[in-house]
Amino acid sequence: MPTPATSKRRVGVLLVNLGTPDSPRTPDVRRYLNEFLTDGRVIDMPAAVRYPLFQGLVVPLRAPKSAKIYQQLWDTERGSPLLYHGLDLQKLVQEQLGSDYVVAFGMRYQNPSIEKALEELRDAAVERIIVLPLFPQYAAASTGSVQEKVMEIVSKWWIVPSVNFISTFTDDPGFIGTFVTLGKAEMDKHDYDHVLFSYHGIPERHVLKGSFKGYCQLGKCCNTYNKNNRYCYRAQCFETSRLLAKGLGLRDDQYTVAFQSRLQSRLRDPWLQPYSDEVLKEFPKKGIQNVLAFSPAFVADCLETTIEVGVEFKELFEEAGGKHWQLVPSLNSHPQWVEGVVNMIQQN
Repeated sequence: MPTPATSKRRVGVLLVNLGTPDSPRTPDVRRYLNEFLTDGRVIDMPAAVRYPLFQGLVVPLRAPKSAKIYQQLWDTERGSPLLYHGLDLQKLVQEQLGSDYVVAFGMRYQNPSIEKALEELRDAAVERIIVLPLFPQYAAASTGSVQEKVMEIVSKWWIVPSVNFISTFTDDPGFIGTFVTLGKAEMDKHDYDHVLFSYHGIPERHVLKGSFKGYCQLGKCCNTYNKNNRYCYRAQCFETSRLLAKGLGLRDDQYTVAFQSRLQSRLRDPWLQPYSDEVLKEFPKKGIQNVLAFSPAFVADCLETTIEVGVEFKELFEEAGGKHWQLVPSLNSHPQWVEGVVNMIQQN
């Protein structure tokens, strides 16, 4: 006799982004910054120094200023863009993957938490879990922190399923192709002299600490992407830029790679250079009057894209004598990006 049919075991998928305050009010922003800036992978100082410095000084000073910026960003109906773009992506990826998968979404800091998302997957009795941190280029302070948190949570479960991490998608065709599509749409609307690829910065020491057998030297070693620098954040940024430039039909002299969002003013140590806000001020002196800006370290629009690159950098560029500055929107829940995420999951 044939054996009774058994239910098909499903695969759990956890999509994770950085995090966002629950509201743009100062107390919620302070709570978010406290969790974010006391993470030992973000600020790699001894805890005895990190907690008093950031909880006692940096966060109280920064929270009211950040709250005002979040108020500019906040959607009156849907809230934080980083959150609702993530939920939209989750929904569309779930629809495409179908009932053989259970897709959950969480934030490394604040809500919805990684723990809550993992509980959803455990309650669904998934056979294994694929974790996709939504950071294209691996960094210990972003992807590494997500991986550490996931392992910390599941290690406490009595039954631990197989867990697979997609650690980087620097050169993924779906990721690159969607940004190329979005960039070409903007290029069809206006003539640009130059393209800026602006990535979130990290301290140089983070790159050097993770260097494979001392390979990374913050120089020409990033001119090629290979097994020795596969997880070097700087090398990944340059590789993403080369692939985007190729897709957009740019020569080497038609684009610049730079880094934004540094905390150097308070930590007083070098971050990855050149700095985006300094580079763009020099563009008009070189005859560059029309700039198309990308933020390829982000897959969803957020404070660092919409406000920092889209508004603040635009003002700096125009004050320096530039004429036209345009930010390319992030991937958000673009159909091509949804397909790219589905392909990455299925391949893993």
